[in-house]
Amino acid sequence: QVQLVESGGGLVQAGGSLRLSCAASGRTFDFAAMAWFRQPPGKEREFVAALDWAAGNTVYADSVKGRFTISRDIAKNTLYLQMNSLKSQDTAVYYCAANTRWSRMLRLNVGGYWGQGTQVTVSS
Repeated sequence: QVQLVESGGGLVQAGGSLRLSCAASGRTFDFAAMAWFRQPPGKEREFVAALDWAAGNTVYADSVKGRFTISRDIAKNTLYLQMNSLKSQDTAVYYCAANTRWSRMLRLNVGGYWGQGTQVTVSS
């Protein structure tokens, strides 16, 4: 059993910053990749950023490159997303995800695990 618990969401003004955290528990040793996805109001869930858990390699959606940084603390089994220069378009529910296969993570986390989500609202 795997549990992913997000925290750190909230309301912030445009141009501000937030840091999301995702604490993982359970069979975390099986993870090959962890990632953040988001679902804006009225839209489909979309990829934000992913991280190779062992090597630390990262990949980002074009819309967040240069503004968001994904990172991890292996000892704490925790994933982070530092979000800077936030825009109103970043308003969404943000989900933490984990998968045993990197390729499946990039296919919208098929067969993987999801957290419950945390709301991020950016006011303009």
